[in-house]
Amino acid sequence: MSSIDEIRDARIKKLELLKSQGIDPYPALSKRELSLSEAINLFSKLEKNNEIKWIAGRIMSIRGQGAIVFITLNDGTAIFQALFKKDSLEDSKFNLFGETADIGDFIEVEGNFFTTKRGEKTIEVKDWRMLSKSLRPLPEKWHGLQDVEERFRKRYLDILMNGELKDLFEKKMKFWDTVRNFMKERGFLEVETPTLEITTGGAEATPFETYNEDFKLPLFLRISVGELWQKRLMAAGFTKIFEIGRVYRNEGTDQNHLQEFTNMEFYWAYANYQDGMHLAEELYQKVAKDVFGKTKFETRGHKFDLAGKWPRIDYLETVKKETGIDVLDTTDKEIKNKLDELKIIYDGNTRERLIDTLWKYCRRKIGGPVFLTGHPKLVSPLSKSMSENQNLTERFQIIIAGAEVGNGFSELNDPLDQRDRFEIQQELIKAGDKEAMMPDNEFVEMLEYGMPPTCGFGFPELLFAFLADKPIRETQLFPLMKPKKEE
Repeated sequence: MSSIDEIRDARIKKLELLKSQGIDPYPALSKRELSLSEAINLFSKLEKNNEIKWIAGRIMSIRGQGAIVFITLNDGTAIFQALFKKDSLEDSKFNLFGETADIGDFIEVEGNFFTTKRGEKTIEVKDWRMLSKSLRPLPEKWHGLQDVEERFRKRYLDILMNGELKDLFEKKMKFWDTVRNFMKERGFLEVETPTLEITTGGAEATPFETYNEDFKLPLFLRISVGELWQKRLMAAGFTKIFEIGRVYRNEGTDQNHLQEFTNMEFYWAYANYQDGMHLAEELYQKVAKDVFGKTKFETRGHKFDLAGKWPRIDYLETVKKETGIDVLDTTDKEIKNKLDELKIIYDGNTRERLIDTLWKYCRRKIGGPVFLTGHPKLVSPLSKSMSENQNLTERFQIIIAGAEVGNGFSELNDPLDQRDRFEIQQELIKAGDKEAMMPDNEFVEMLEYGMPPTCGFGFPELLFAFLADKPIRETQLFPLMKPKKEE
């Protein structure tokens, strides 16, 4: 078997042969008149009228020898067969194809359409032209790329050789289109907010840090889809807004977590968390039916059905049932002892982080879908407190397959309360909590001008990964990779 270097050297010689005959192996202009999907849809008419057209694509296979050669072309819309016959093509052009064309090359062919004896739609080539000469061979058709790192590093080949993967990403685009259309049909305006921030807000996560050379200013990549900015727009007089965009979190990687991903967040004036639960439930059911054609799913060892009304479970009751700990009436030491007993490794010694770690242990057993409510105020610094219990908040999370795939609040709009909570977060930061929320005094100033009662809600693209039953990294077109070591 030839090495990659030997194959590349041979193909460069073919490249030089094309150039020696005055042929540009990388022309800018194509003569293509039909995509391959259009050729298939119009085939009966093209065949009946004996029409001659130009089509183009990448050569995926070459078979036959001598006077007859069949190839298959792929242009990203479909796969189509072409026939090279020596008696239908000038000798020089037929021979040039045999001498210079390889699997992986992009070519265009002109010819008339016919059906073979085996019933396969085919174009009989009358002329052809090289569009892009490939210098490296494609992976073997039936096995593709087997090494996981190689698959992610050469995603373009992975998608090319794996039709199911291409379908997955087309489905992901439909997923976000469905979300976008759902929100717009209900009167929500799509907005764009900054991705570079002086302080991060809207979530508890470790941010990526960067620097603005012009302003001589340290900055952070956002960790939420502009929560504090979108709430400023509530004060500005907008009543229904949403954003779909990238967020960045400088944290670990596993089947549910990445450092860069897409989220959606909406903000709805004069609505509360009860309204948000109803809308979120409707949205998830719409996505499931329109994108996947079903409501029943299985992923991460859990089975769940998104249809119907979802049950609600209480944060305090759930944690106490699973661990025996009442997080409102316990000490940090008791929580640490319980975490040690459960053999749970925890990062950070602040009370907020300890409670959150304890909850994350409990959630993994929940198949869902359920709404988790009754969150303590300490772990919900942007949520309005419940009128009947100021230690709890009007917050909900959607739990599916042991993970949080949605988070919403009755947004805190009391500026004095918000300032107090930011001060608590500042103390957590001083105590070493890397995920505590950074105070934003300009946001508090906005609240002092007044923000209407508002429901905010957001969910990550992890929801798509769950519904597709894939690790989230598999659902990324180009997941982050470490640089390849030079050999």
